[in-house]
Amino acid sequence: MGVINVCLAFIRWLPVLFITLVIAWSYYAYVVQMCIITITNIPQKVIYLILYHPIFAMLVWCFWKTIFTDLAQVPKEFFLSATDLDQFERAENEEVQKEILNRLARNLPVQCRTNSGAIRYCDKCKCIKPDRAHHCSVCGKCILKMDHHCPWINNCVCFNTYKYFVLFLGYSLLYCIYVAATSLQYFIKFWVGSTHKGMGDFHVLFLFFATVMFAISITSLLSYHMFLTFVNRSTLESFRAPIFRSGPDKDGFNLGKMGNFMEIFGDDRRYWLLPIFTSNGDGVTFPTRMTPSPSSYHSMESTNPNAGNTTQPSEDQSGDKTELNNAQLPNFGDGVTYPVRTVDEDYDSLLGQRQRWMEEGDVDGSGDYVTTSFSPKANSVFINSEEE
Repeated sequence: MGVINVCLAFIRWLPVLFITLVIAWSYYAYVVQMCIITITNIPQKVIYLILYHPIFAMLVWCFWKTIFTDLAQVPKEFFLSATDLDQFERAENEEVQKEILNRLARNLPVQCRTNSGAIRYCDKCKCIKPDRAHHCSVCGKCILKMDHHCPWINNCVCFNTYKYFVLFLGYSLLYCIYVAATSLQYFIKFWVGSTHKGMGDFHVLFLFFATVMFAISITSLLSYHMFLTFVNRSTLESFRAPIFRSGPDKDGFNLGKMGNFMEIFGDDRRYWLLPIFTSNGDGVTFPTRMTPSPSSYHSMESTNPNAGNTTQPSEDQSGDKTELNNAQLPNFGDGVTYPVRTVDEDYDSLLGQRQRWMEEGDVDGSGDYVTTSFSPKANSVFINSEEE
């Protein structure tokens, strides 16, 4: 097993080695072959090199941070003790296991649930999963606010590396655009054959092609992650909405564009463009958008001047209706916000069924995907942050 693990570790580092060699070669092709050898105008050469090196330095810095930043650990209070673990594994059925997890999570800041409404539990790490955390099979542990595992950096993009990853994409795109723009005229000259300088031609030709192709692919990837940043979702959450006590809500963590951006890049604008950790929070608890729940209407009565008014039926009513004469019918709410009916975002109104993904550790199915019939019962859309 030791030899196999070493071989797997080596294979996982191959994509990182490839990107490193590409960056190193691009530096040689641009600085040596184009700027030093090809360009004869000294002021132009100096300006190109002065503008190039800060971009290159930021690219390398961000790349380094995404690779070698240690991942934040799940707090120890989320792990089951030996006694609790033994009790959990010896439980007679799944319902008993649910009760054990509910008891253990009572004092933990956990809002997300599985599809069946159970506490999210990792069988491999033997811990209760914090909100937005998932188990990475490559890293072999639960990752806080996991976005995805990126093979090109051999690391997880998560709570404490997501800012570095987005900056790496941004500086990579800027690097490709700058190199392609400044090498375009020499690419045209070499392409039409107006100048010949041996192997240097091929370096500049391939440099232009490579930067254009990388720019196209990086643009799509960066655009997607900027969208995720402004709606406060991870890649995993974009495919499977987080489930709260009230049900799935893809915008449960959405705090508005600026609030979402600052949750990742921090409050201090001076550090937004630097690969320095400035993200808000601890990776365990996250603010959620709040919408009124039916239970909150009682608290609105104190602010509603008409709350507590009674409705009296007319005197000519008879039978059971006369019992309403002495009944008090309070007007709940403030006349501005109302509970609304909601349907699971995956519900197909044409088929009359809804499809949803099973959370790892869910106990109401054997597979990863289930189909259930739609229930006509309506629920109020709200996210309850109070502990059960």
